[in-house]
Amino acid sequence: MSIFAGNKEGAGDSPRRRASDLMPLSIVAHDLTVTGDLEAEGVVKVEGKVKGTIRAGSQILVAPGSLVEGDLYTKECVIGGQVKGTIHASERVELQASAVIDGDIMTQRIAILEGARVSGEVRMDGEASPAP
Repeated sequence: MSIFAGNKEGAGDSPRRRASDLMPLSIVAHDLTVTGDLEAEGVVKVEGKVKGTIRAGSQILVAPGSLVEGDLYTKECVIGGQVKGTIHASERVELQASAVIDGDIMTQRIAILEGARVSGEVRMDGEASPAP
């Protein structure tokens, strides 16, 4: 199941929780353009457009159809939209089929689904620091 899909669990199912489910969620809505840097301790979900650096303590989600023009710093990144900048994820990066990356990726683990495009270098050696 995609991270951007709705919850389709039945009434009798016990929900599976991720650590990020308990973190505060900050959303850049689809009709919003943010110019400037963003910083949050929890999860940042981008559905619109951000021109600036994003720092999130837990996770950054870039939804399909969205655009980030700046660097990303976090533990885990799930990208479905477009990123023009360097991705620094200390733990994991997931590129969904609709992802378009114009920049480098630095992480420990990566998952790339068929259809995703990367124009840059992928580095998985050493520490991928979540902050400069």
